[in-house]
Amino acid sequence: MLEQMHKGLIRLRHNKAFELFVIAVIIVSALEIGAKTFPLSPTGVLITQYMDVFITMFFLIEITIRFIAEERKKDFFKSAWNVFDTLVVVISLIPIDESEMALLARLIRIFRVLRMISIVPELRVLINSLLIALPRLGYVVLLMFIIFYIYGAIGSFLFNEINPVLWGNIAISMLTLFRVMTFEDWTDIQYETMEVYPMSWIFYITFIFFTAFAFLNMVIGIVVGVMEEEHTKEREKGQPSLADIQQQIAQLSLQLQTLQESKSEVNPAPAGNKKGT
Repeated sequence: MLEQMHKGLIRLRHNKAFELFVIAVIIVSALEIGAKTFPLSPTGVLITQYMDVFITMFFLIEITIRFIAEERKKDFFKSAWNVFDTLVVVISLIPIDESEMALLARLIRIFRVLRMISIVPELRVLINSLLIALPRLGYVVLLMFIIFYIYGAIGSFLFNEINPVLWGNIAISMLTLFRVMTFEDWTDIQYETMEVYPMSWIFYITFIFFTAFAFLNMVIGIVVGVMEEEHTKEREKGQPSLADIQQQIAQLSLQLQTLQESKSEVNPAPAGNKKGT
């Protein structure tokens, strides 16, 4: 009985309709959180309260099904996404009232929207790719900071008297350069300094080339490369490896040999006729 129930939960866990229903509940949870930010009538407040109870209980049941359906219970918590989902569900059980934990409970309910990532495999690949790419991006970010620092110091020395609000010190200069890199009214800044230093356009053009064009394209290239690697790993997970195929062939050969030997024992070959003397 328990084994049949376990198999039923496994089938339910991998059922596409159940996964779509979980996604629908997550979307409803996001809409319910957004609705609470608007002034609601007493009826609307009551409806959102009932919806919040239903969503919380549904997520509790869903995470329980996933845990029971796991063949090895220890492996369930080896996944960071399962740990995240469990924490969100457990903390969501904290009742929202006037206690000190009310604010924490409200914030955790907002993070229930992130459960969409753990449900949709494509979103998991995107997040995993971003996390894996972070160490590689560290050197690019360090090099970009060096460029910002050099140009920030130059800008502070040259343009401080022109506009101290934008070039007062190296920290403010670096913020101004970030504005230039994102193309936020950077031409106004350029024309202001060009009135005093006509060749200052070289300062802005070279900075934009190094940051907006070169480094940002490097960041995009690294992220895209890691995403391709993650997609390849996901495809390889769904396909048996060469070692698995060879092992299956060896098992089939052994079974076939055993079957032939048992057949020979059941039906021995007829002995030849002996000639009398």
